[in-house]
Amino acid sequence: MVEAAILVIDDSGFNRLLLKRRLSELGYAEPDMAEDGQQGLEAIAAKKFDCVLLDLEMPVLGGIGVLEALREMADAPPVIVISAHTEMSGVIRCIELGAEDYLPKSFDPPLLRARLSAVLEKKRLRDLAAQRLAALEAELESARNAQLSLVPRNPARLGQGRITLSAHMEPARQVGGDLYDIIAVDSRTLLFAVADVAGKGAPAGLTMARTVGLLRSAARIAMEAGTRPDPAELLRIANDDLASENPDMTFVTAALGVIDSETGEGSMALAGHDAPYILSGAAVRVAEGLAVNPALGVMDGLAYSATRFTLAPGESLILYTDGIPEAEDAGQEFYGRSRFEAALMAHRGDAPAAVQAGVLESLAGFTRGAPPADDVTIMVLRFG
Repeated sequence: MVEAAILVIDDSGFNRLLLKRRLSELGYAEPDMAEDGQQGLEAIAAKKFDCVLLDLEMPVLGGIGVLEALREMADAPPVIVISAHTEMSGVIRCIELGAEDYLPKSFDPPLLRARLSAVLEKKRLRDLAAQRLAALEAELESARNAQLSLVPRNPARLGQGRITLSAHMEPARQVGGDLYDIIAVDSRTLLFAVADVAGKGAPAGLTMARTVGLLRSAARIAMEAGTRPDPAELLRIANDDLASENPDMTFVTAALGVIDSETGEGSMALAGHDAPYILSGAAVRVAEGLAVNPALGVMDGLAYSATRFTLAPGESLILYTDGIPEAEDAGQEFYGRSRFEAALMAHRGDAPAAVQAGVLESLAGFTRGAPPADDVTIMVLRFG
């Protein structure tokens, strides 16, 4: 006995009985029956079928109406139309509406066996592919949650002294290569970082996780030794490790700094990363004079340098990845720096969370639902 749930939709009692007998002769279990298209749709809504044998000319709702309704269903069963109408235009219309096959009512049983076997095999393969896709999506969602757990879940609570902050990371895919981190070095010193791994997806996500671990480990070692972490030294340590086993030449750009939360004084090192913006109540400007070092992972044994900076009261430091200025709309136009800077200026003087929300709202309005081209990360750190 072939295990397959089959539904026969036909207004003729004789045809239903004939199909039931034919299916029994071919070794199939007894099918479900519906006398018109409306009954058929109700049966499909109540039970999952492996195949539907559908007549075209029926009262209440005909076969074409059934096919049109099934076309709107996400998980509609495959349909074989069995009709006395053999005009090619009718066959074409049924196929256009999603029917898998079309048989005349004067079919031979071996032909029904062949067509039904082919349709059921296609459905089995589709179901198997859907199951595997669902399993893969579940794994990727688990990986996404694991990656997001690597960055601070509530960065605002990590502010201290006169420093308030906010940060957001949104992978372009289930997992991505951006990262940010905030570590309280002591009661008045914060270490902060934003970085971007070349590429997207799972490989970038693994490198991202490795980079987070390297930076945190190096920072902890310095803190346990009783010294304030040096951004240049942290990048040097991370670079040597990332470059030592890197046959694919995957590199990481980073902006890493420390800041005194009472004075606004700090130091920062850039590793192939865009310089942050400084936002005040009057203007937005690029933080100039910061030493630019090579990206991480390209070559080991490199020296890195950091540059001192000072935030004035009311100024904010805006760190970001290139997923913001390089975001594209449906016409593949870039969001660009001018729009980014305008969004920042529109929220000058605001709290970090409001500045961040304003940028993300502006970005979403520009892309208008276009698929993200890259991961998006922003950190706003305000000295007040």
